[in-house]
Amino acid sequence: MKLLSKEEKKTEQEKVDERREEVLAQGRKFKYPLQWTKHRIVVSTILIAVVVVAVVVTSGWLALYRFNMTDDMLFRITKILPVSVATVDGEAVRFSDYLMFYRSSITSIERQSGQVDNEGSVEALKTQYKQSALNEAEKYTYALKLAKENDVTVSSEEVEEEFQRQLKIGGVERSEESFVKIIEDNFGLSKDEYERMLYLTLVKAKVEEKIDKKADELADKVEKMLKENDGNYQAVAEALGDEIKYEETGGYVSSQNIDGGRASEAVKLEPGQQSGKFVSANGDGYYFVKLISKTDTEVNFVSIKVPFTEFKEQFDKLKEDGKITEFITVNPEENENNGQ
Repeated sequence: MKLLSKEEKKTEQEKVDERREEVLAQGRKFKYPLQWTKHRIVVSTILIAVVVVAVVVTSGWLALYRFNMTDDMLFRITKILPVSVATVDGEAVRFSDYLMFYRSSITSIERQSGQVDNEGSVEALKTQYKQSALNEAEKYTYALKLAKENDVTVSSEEVEEEFQRQLKIGGVERSEESFVKIIEDNFGLSKDEYERMLYLTLVKAKVEEKIDKKADELADKVEKMLKENDGNYQAVAEALGDEIKYEETGGYVSSQNIDGGRASEAVKLEPGQQSGKFVSANGDGYYFVKLISKTDTEVNFVSIKVPFTEFKEQFDKLKEDGKITEFITVNPEENENNGQ
């Protein structure tokens, strides 16, 4: 009887399974090195990405906080990234707001008055406008904080209304396209950026009116005294002294005069008539106006202004108490290599 070998005793299924295992074993020789290579590629890619991000972040930090650069690219970046230039009573001041105010000031000077020839004067101007822009951004940030605390809001409709009003400032009818071109040429801002400035201005004006109880009381006092003095503005001004501001046009001015809204209010009156209390178009106080005379296009009037002071007093107190922290220094001696 012939004995069967071990190999011959295997079933067809067992043979198939063995063959499959041999093929798989051969494949593993190539699979694992490939997996290792992929792993190294992933790790390398992550490391390179981390290095690139670190370089970009470090470069951006140096440009903004060390060299105090203000170029267009950084302005666009700060509009996207929530980076702060300072804090006011715990509220972050947007770097983009600071750059917006700075660019609007320096662009206007450069394009309307020309570049200053003396390099030292140029740097002095830059420093001056940077400090002014930083102060403005801090004030508006504080106004935003107070707005939240006092339920003060400004809608997009109000911003658009103010934008449309500015199209007609000075009695000139401008198209939106031409006005936007003026904004770009003179302030280096787009329409959206200019609307951001209008929004901040409206918020601050509303906040100042809301929190200034002393101005309310003084305005009521002025109104009462004007009635008692038969509308004698000068007599009321002499009685109240530095508490209020009295002005005369001294003759005719355009009814479209840019003067806080006094001329446009005066033109609505008849000679000898007085306006009631109204908020300055600049949002910095209350006005009372008395029309002396007018023509079709001009007005002659006297006015009394009751200034808002509460906001300034609160803001100055924050500075005194060290509640304003600035992350940049605009001193040119510490920013010798800064760029515009």
